[in-house]
This record gives sequence, C-alpha cells and structure tokens, in this order.
Amino acid sequence: MSDASPVEGSTMWMRCNLDNGTGPIQYVWQHETRSGNISAFAQGNTSVINVTDINRNHTGWYHCVATNPVNSESSNRLWLNIIFGPDIPQIDVTPYSLTERGYSALERETVSLLCQAQSNPASQYVWFYNNSQVYTGPQLTITKILRMHTGDYACLAQNTYLNTRSKKTISLTVYYPPDGSPSCSIEPALNHTSLRLLCSWPGGFPSPSLHWTGDLKRLEQEEADTGQQTNPLINTAILLQSEGLTTNNSLFTCTGSHLALKQSTECSTRTYVPPAEPVCSAYVTNNQQYLMLSCSWDGGAPKALVWWEGPGGHGKGGEENSNILILRYGTTRSGKPYTCHAKHPLLVQTKTCTLTLEAPVLLTQRRVVSVYEGSDVQLTCNLKANYLPVSEITWFNNQGVDVQGTSKYTVLRTSAWANLTVRDTHETQDSGEYRCSSSNAVGGTEINVTLVVKRHPMPPNATLVNVMYNSRQRNAVELEWKVENEEGGGWTGFILEHMWVSERPERRGSSNDSKEETEERVGPPVWYPNIIQDPDVRSHTVGRLTPTVTYQFRITPVNHRTIGHPSAAKTPAEPRYNVYPAVIGAAIGGMLFATISTGLLLMFIIRNRNNNPRLHDMLFGLQHSQSRENINFPEDEVVGGSEGGIEEIGGLSSPDPTMALPRASSPLTTSPRSATTSQAPPPEDNNEPVSVTITVKATGS
Repeated sequence: MSDASPVEGSTMWMRCNLDNGTGPIQYVWQHETRSGNISAFAQGNTSVINVTDINRNHTGWYHCVATNPVNSESSNRLWLNIIFGPDIPQIDVTPYSLTERGYSALERETVSLLCQAQSNPASQYVWFYNNSQVYTGPQLTITKILRMHTGDYACLAQNTYLNTRSKKTISLTVYYPPDGSPSCSIEPALNHTSLRLLCSWPGGFPSPSLHWTGDLKRLEQEEADTGQQTNPLINTAILLQSEGLTTNNSLFTCTGSHLALKQSTECSTRTYVPPAEPVCSAYVTNNQQYLMLSCSWDGGAPKALVWWEGPGGHGKGGEENSNILILRYGTTRSGKPYTCHAKHPLLVQTKTCTLTLEAPVLLTQRRVVSVYEGSDVQLTCNLKANYLPVSEITWFNNQGVDVQGTSKYTVLRTSAWANLTVRDTHETQDSGEYRCSSSNAVGGTEINVTLVVKRHPMPPNATLVNVMYNSRQRNAVELEWKVENEEGGGWTGFILEHMWVSERPERRGSSNDSKEETEERVGPPVWYPNIIQDPDVRSHTVGRLTPTVTYQFRITPVNHRTIGHPSAAKTPAEPRYNVYPAVIGAAIGGMLFATISTGLLLMFIIRNRNNNPRLHDMLFGLQHSQSRENINFPEDEVVGGSEGGIEEIGGLSSPDPTMALPRASSPLTTSPRSATTSQAPPPEDNNEPVSVTITVKATGS
C-alpha cells in the first residue's frame, strides 16, 4: 500500500508483487471487514490498482490473490486504516422530552446528555454551556437540574490526529414553577368608578394556571349588566360597578397550579377605603430650583386618585396614590393655598387637603449658652411652626463655616428642628457666635446663639504628709497627702509624679573608701506621672522602683482639665524598725511555755506521791501529809466525802477538813495511833511512775 492510514477522501494505490509466474495472470483484491465479511474489492490483469476518494467503509484487511492457468496464490494481508472525522455529533438527552424550542426537563430532575461523533481515531469531547466550557467527556450529567441550567448546551468533538473538530448545540429548557404564590390585586376601572380584580403569578415555565373563586355569581351578574364577559382564568379581569359597593366587600380568592407542583396555591384580596386622610407636604430640591408639593393617600384597595389645584392655574392631573406638583423656586407668594383632591371608587364624595406656603421663623431655647471647657454642649434651633415648604436647617460655627461633615460638630435634625452639638469644647477655639439658618421658597431667616466656654476653677493645693519606703528592699513607696479646704471640693483627681534624682552605686571593695559615692542624673529632670481619677483617694503606693536610686515625689490636684499647683517634692524616708512587738511576743510565749511545764510537773508529783513522799511533803506541807497517813486507801477519802462528809467524834464534827478521820471498820473506837499500827499495807497503785523529760528552748528575734 502506498499509505496504510490514508485520510478519508484521499487517493492511494495497492500493488501485488510476484516473484515469478507465467502470464496471463489475473489479480483479485479481497476486503475483509472487522466483522469477518470477505468481498472482492477489485480485480484485473494488472498488479497495481489505484483507489480514489477513500472513505471510512474501506477500512479493513486486504490481500491479493494472483491466478494463472497453472496455479493460484494468495498474499499476506494488510490492514487499511482510514482516518476520518469527526462527524457532526449526535446528542441524546435522558429523560427524553422534546418541545418547540428543543429539549425540556423538570426542575430537580437528573438529566444526562450523551454526545457521540464518528471519528478515527476516536473523538475527544468538550461540553459548553452558553459558550462556557463546563465538562470534558462524552456524557454530561446534571444532578437535580435547576432553572438556572436552562440554556444552550454544545458538544465539541475533536480528532486530535487530524486536528479537526465538529460541534452541535441543543437548547435545554428547565420547567419550574413560579416563586412564592399568586398575587391578587384590585385596580380601579372606568375613571375610578368601578373595580377590576387581577390575579398574577409571574415567573415559572410554562406559565401557571390561574382562576378566581368566590362570590363570582354576583360578580358575573354585575358584569352582565355592564356588557363585560366573564373569564375567570389566568390574569382574569372582573369589572364591578361602583353602585352598591361598600368598604366591607366580599373576599375573592385566586387559585394557581403548575405542572411542577404537587399542590396548588392561592391568594386573596378585599376592597376597602384608605383608613386615614390625604396628606399634603412640600419640599425643595437640593439645588433650590424647584418647589415640590406632594399629596398622598396611602392604603386602600384599589389606590385612590389624587390631583392638585392651585392659584394662578397651577395644577396637575390625577395620579394614583400620590401626586407631586412641581413649581419654580421663588414663584409662590406667602399665604396662597394649594388644594389636593382625592377620589376612591368606593366613595361618592372626594376628600381634600390644603397647603398654605409661609416663610419660616426660627426659635432657640437660649441665646447665650455657657459651659465649662472639655464638655459637650448642645445648641438648639427649631421652627416656630410647621411652615411649608421647609428646607433643611443649616448650622454655621463661630467662624461662619458650615459644620456639616466635620468631626468636631454633630447635628441632630428632624423636619422641625436641628440641634448642634459642639464636642470637647475649648475656651479660645469654640467661644463665639453660632448661626442657625433656614429658608424656603417664600423667604428665609436666621438666628444667632452665643457660646461661652469657661475654664474650670483652680483646684485647691495638696500636700504630701508621708513619703516612706514600705520595706528595706526600697522597691515601693507609700505616700499619703492631704487637700486644703476639703469641704469646698473642686477637684476631680490627682497626678502623682516621681522623678529620678540620683543613683547610689554598690560599695567598692577597696578599704580606702570611707563613704558611699552618688551619681547624679545628667539632663533635665523627668517626672513620671500616675493618674489617680478618684478624688476621695488620699494614699497610694508606687512600686517597681530601683532600690539604688533616690527618687522625689510630688502630688498635683486636677479639676477636669484645670491642673493645680504641684506640691513640694519629697524624698521617701527609710522605714521605722520597731523591736517591741517581737520582744513582747517572745516573752508571752516563754511565760505560756513555763506555765504549761509547771502544770505538767505538779500533776506528775501528785500522781506519784507514794513513790516520792518527800518531794510531795516539801511542796504541799507536812501537816497535810500527816493528815492523810490514816487513810488506808486513797479511794476512802473520796468515798467518805461523797457519802457522809467528815466523821463525827463525840457528837462533834472536825472543824478542819484536813483532820477528818476515816470510818471505823468495827464498833470499837480506836485511837489514831492504834489505827496506824493496825493499818494494812497500801494496795499496789495502778498508776506506774511516769518519766517526764521537759526540754525548754528559748528563741529570740
């Protein structure tokens, strides 16, 4: 083959070579398709054939069969690959739905677009939406398609081998319901003598279906009287005669449905007269070229018709709901009325309102305003009455400059007044005359207000009464001060300042140094302030100081923005060291310890009196010891005291408790000595001797 991959439409040749053979020889070229079908493509007595206008159908296997009277031989086969395309793409839409404009789909459906174009080699596909590339590939799927996806979709097929392309565009329309619900309205008809009911539901595709429900029989009867045709469908207009209409008319309902909605929706309307009266107003354009008279009668269903009538033939035809009459600025005269007329289909008589134009007059609460420096002050300016027309009230400062748009001033205004606020007043900058001006199409006026800004009175003097370090670390100073004339007041706070005076360096190691050296600070003194905003404070602690630095402190009272005279500077004193509290505390502690130790020693001697009788007699006396010799058991004394007290002898009781005798163990009377000799040995005491070690440790500070 001259070309195994020719382009469709080109020319090629195929030749069948023989090594040897006796003629005549017949040549047959056979074509085998992809599916295996074999057919004779060409035949003749020549070994070369020319193929013109190659097309895609020639693609397949080719081999040559050479035949003579002796033999027939078949050649090897060769593949002929025809390069072509791409053809015009074919676009399939699923779900399939055709309209006059192309394809259609319901909103929120899943739509699939498949593009196929014959090409060799295979085409590459690019999708475009409204000329913007959106996807690459043969199949474009849109999940839950929306109304915004309506438009033109184009599939571009490309043969990269031939660098050829083809394109096809389809139109896809997404059916969607209108937003919201139907809208019902009432409008006047026949020069505001009748009513028309309208129902609309804009948007959606295709258009929704609308129809009226309600008291249609009565409406149809009234329409029949006027010769109108009833058609309660989409955008149906129903005319009603004004005769017999009242403000409490029947309720009318419009029902709308759409194929993309499962349920229908509706709206209702009712006729009524505007609840208020017509309102007239006047205002001037920004460039003061025109005066505009406005008349409105808001509310009602349908809207009322309003028109102007004025002196000198000034007037304007009727408009619904509101009407504006435009006059040239300055052409009106004071006291001339302009009348607005209003007509509603449900009323037989018209309503009116009138404007009388007058020049404004300004008033102010105070012509002279006095304030202290630093405060905000408000200057008032208001109109004496509701003059018509009224332009915006303008304020000028003490320099004659309009204050609008400046941060120094704030203007709070309404249609009847405008108040100027001067912020953060200053004695020299803000004192003076401020001017308030206003004008309208009839005339103008202005008024001056004088502002006097005064300084706050000088605060009383303050004196530091105590300046002392609060510890030997010298890193914090406690200060106390007093204010002269405390009862008079007149201060809002204090400025507590400290200054670096000198620095004491560390002592040098040389023994020749006899005293400490000091280093004075070079340069002007710098006072570091501490702002105290509480006027009732009389003490303060300044911390984070350098221990080796000598400071000076002073106090200055402040009255708002007026600063008083600073007090005399003072250097902090060293803290007083008092040892009396420590000595007294140590003494009291020693006394308490000695008392406790003595008590424990006495308890030990008493409990062990039998083991140490001499020590016991020495502390408590011999007489007391002998008085207890006749007691056999220590418990007898306690029992005797509890049962009968002291024993009686000869009818007399012992006057001294220490001389009490124990009760006899028999009816015989024994003497004390015999009792002693016959006394049995004392029983063994259960309380064993206790060894007590007392250690006294005195500490002193």
